[in-house]
Amino acid sequence: MWYFLLSDAFTFSAFLIAYASIRLAQPWWPNPNLVFKSFPGLGHANAPLAFVSVMTFVLILSSVAVVRAVQEGHRMNQKGVMLWMLGGILGGAIFLGCQAWEWTHLIGEGLRPYYNPFGPDANGITHLVEEHMAVSPGPIAFGALFFGITGFHGFHVFTGVCINCWAFFATANGTFQRRGHYEMIEKVGLYWHFVDLVWVFVFLAFYLM
Repeated sequence: MWYFLLSDAFTFSAFLIAYASIRLAQPWWPNPNLVFKSFPGLGHANAPLAFVSVMTFVLILSSVAVVRAVQEGHRMNQKGVMLWMLGGILGGAIFLGCQAWEWTHLIGEGLRPYYNPFGPDANGITHLVEEHMAVSPGPIAFGALFFGITGFHGFHVFTGVCINCWAFFATANGTFQRRGHYEMIEKVGLYWHFVDLVWVFVFLAFYLM
């Protein structure tokens, strides 16, 4: 597991270093406070980074739930492991649902891997420009990097949710109870914490800097 996580860490590091290099090479970059300001159900309300903060909070809570599942595993408490692992699964599923909404919303605003509608006007303020315009108003790499890196992380979250589901049902079947230990729950938790940790760096790169 550690070798796998190390190799995955190198992969994410390469993506984020590429992101930083491309961004620094650009004379201008979209303001995250103006790009990520929408919130489901609030219409055109201006809520900079509020939704992604909720996403991050949900993912952290899911990590806490998995920590509790590992603790219950040390106590050989089968029902406790199931309960907290279910919390981790729900947190991951909610995060994926939120990410799907964010992607859908940004695509609706015209953001594509090959087109970035968020460009500077004369005052340096981000605004939307219609997609039919011939030239992308903002750095094209913004869309490609956003969908590429958050999509790659989202795939890891989806994989983690699937693994957590397997761990939940294996616990329910008494597999780990019969083995006499819940070591596999620790390994599953390790992967889940790694996914959470990577999100912190993705969050810093795309939403705060």
